[in-house]
Order: sequence, then structure tokens, then C-alpha cells
Amino acid sequence: MKSKVGSESLRLAEKGFIILGLSFFTGVFGVHSLALVLPSAVVTLIRFFVWGMSTLLVGILWKSTIIIVSRNVLLCILTALAYLSFSWSEFPDYTLFNARDILMMTSFGLYFATRFSFKEQVKLVGITLLIGCFLSTIFALEFPEIGLHGLDEVESHPGAWKGVYGHKNFLGSMMVLNSVAFFLLPKENPLIYRYAGFIFSLVLMLLSTSKTSLVLSFLLLSIIMFYQNFRWQGKISVIFTDIAILIGGCVLVLLLTYWVELLTGLGRDPSLTGRTFIWGYALTRLMERPLLGYGRGAFWAPGSEYAVEAGQSIGTSWIPPHAHNGIVDLSLDVGLIGLSLFLIIYFTAFVRALKLAYATKNPEDLWPLAYLTFLAMNNVTESCLLLSANVYWVLFITVVFTINQKGKFKKLTI
Repeated sequence: MKSKVGSESLRLAEKGFIILGLSFFTGVFGVHSLALVLPSAVVTLIRFFVWGMSTLLVGILWKSTIIIVSRNVLLCILTALAYLSFSWSEFPDYTLFNARDILMMTSFGLYFATRFSFKEQVKLVGITLLIGCFLSTIFALEFPEIGLHGLDEVESHPGAWKGVYGHKNFLGSMMVLNSVAFFLLPKENPLIYRYAGFIFSLVLMLLSTSKTSLVLSFLLLSIIMFYQNFRWQGKISVIFTDIAILIGGCVLVLLLTYWVELLTGLGRDPSLTGRTFIWGYALTRLMERPLLGYGRGAFWAPGSEYAVEAGQSIGTSWIPPHAHNGIVDLSLDVGLIGLSLFLIIYFTAFVRALKLAYATKNPEDLWPLAYLTFLAMNNVTESCLLLSANVYWVLFITVVFTINQKGKFKKLTI
């Protein structure tokens, strides 16, 4: 009896650690949120606790870790490439200092994948983001100087909610992810809990006024419902249709988010609020160092002449922090070699996620497919891959590590 109680307590502690780690990676403890009300030493302690504990646990579970790593060689190569990019970085000290983020995300993702199934993962993601919902509401109502955008901000969106995530677009993005998590919760969860979490995330999405998030949520949920209702039981001929749906969804994110700019830009170059100019400049510079890029984060590092010139390309003195496109930024970080590795990893996982989705009627088994679709669509207008320590990359490697475990998928039939 004591052994059972001890085991349950240990499992509860593991779940608490995962929620703490995911909260950190979502930015709840970032410079624009709880960091403003917590001592900096506490935030630093949380960072190193998450990193140190996940590294220790991965070491304790070394047998499982070795098995997972051996089945994800390409992802490990990409991780090593990103970490070692300080050796050819334009700002080696900056890249090396921030390389800790890569180690931190990788160790946490490895542990998450090793100890938790997709069923448990979607539950924990939902709980984490539901906590973020409550915190964002509290901060927006009680601490509006933190939780709301003000008139004095550089990118002014007066009154728009940003909650504990620092920006309205980040709040919107987190709510899209939360809506998907609650939509795909296992059926064993009370119906009122699933609907309440789902509706809560939609309300905060509206309060964030993030057009991209609203479009993304609509498209993503439509695609998920399509997969839920039209199962072809894993025929390989359907994969190409699904990839076309993925690409079409990414294109629709652009068209529906920036339809005003596109319509008013007929007859001239529509800039999508300057993004196309930044992309064009970044890709031109990429051709100067195509194979390995500029090193992780170096292109947009403080003091980088490239970031200044990217801002000048849209006719302003504003210095963009990134390219507002995950694929462009990944290419700048690790070159076309790194981009090729990522695309192989992504589409291999995507196909396996399709197999899992078509072989089950459990909603949680659609989580890897839904998340990979979300990741692709979200990175069309935002940079949500290797940029700093973020939950997007953590969940990506967690999904890849988990889905590449053997013995889980039906074989495809012609």
C-alpha cells in the first residue's frame, strides 16, 4: 500500500515538474510577465532547476534515453549543428551563451517523451495553458500595466490583452494551442471541463485581437474535424492529399490574415506589414552563407548590422528581432543543411502522425498530427522554431521523440 502511495506521489511530482517546465517555456516567467513581480533570482532558479532536473532525470533514465536517441539520429544531428553553430557564428559569444537553451529544451523534451504518452502529454499541455489563462486574466484585470498593451509601447495595440506572455500575438498563439489541446482531450475527461477550457481559450484569443491566431484557430480546428470524420484507415495514397491540405492551410493563413493588405496591394508589391521585405533581404543574405548560415541567433543579435539593414529594407529605423518566419530564421541559423534536416524530420514525423491518426478513434491520438500542422502554419508569419527557449521547439522534439518509438503504428497499405 505504501509502495502504491509512494508511486502515485512520485508520478504527481513528475507531472508538477512538467507543468512548471512547460510554463517556463511558454514565457510565463519571461521579462514581460511574472518576472516583473518575482525577484530575478527566483526566475533564474526556475530556469536552472528545470534544466538541471531534466538533465538529471534523463541521465537516470539513460537506457530509455539511448533507445530514443538511437531512433532519432537526424534530430540529434540537427541539435548538435545548432549548438555548435557558435564556431562559425558572426557573434560567437552571443551564440555560445544562448546555446544553453538548446541543451535545456532537448533534455526537457527527451524526458517528457520518455515518461509520458501522447494521452498524458495533451492533458499536461492543457493544464499548463489553462493556468496561463487564469494568470493572464488576473494580470489583465489587476495589473493592466503588465497584462495589457498601452499607448506608450513601440508596437501600440492599446487595450489588447497580452496576459503573462508579453505580447498579444504570443497570448493568441498560446490560446490556439490550448484550444487544440482541450479539443483533443481524452474522452474520460468531464465534458464540462473540456468545453470550459476550450471556450476560455477562445475568449482570450478574441481579447488578444490577434488576427493570425483567430485565422489559425479556425483553420486548424477545421482540419482536425476533417481528419476526425474522414478516416481512410492509413492508405498511403492519402498522404499526398494530407500534405496538400497542410500546404494549403499555410497559404490560407497568409491569405486570410492579410487579405486587406493583399487586396489594397493589387498592382504593387503588398508587403504584409513589411514581412516580405524582411524575408527578401534575409534570403538574399542567406545566399552569401547558404550551407551553415550565420549561427543560431547571430543574424538578429544585438549590434548586428544585418538586423539594422533588415529594418531599413522596410523604410524604418525599427530593428526587427527576427524574420517573422520560422523557416527563414532556421535557414539563417543553420543554413540549408540544417533546413534540409529539419524538413526530413518534420515530414517523417508527419507521415507517422497520419498513421497514428488513421489507426485510432481516440481524440488524443490526433495530438501529434494537430501539433505538427499548428507548427507549420504558425511559422508562416512568426518565428517559432529555434528562437530562444520556447515551448514550440520543446513540443516539436517531444512529439518527434515520442512518435518515433517502435510498435505503435499500423502499416500503410497501398
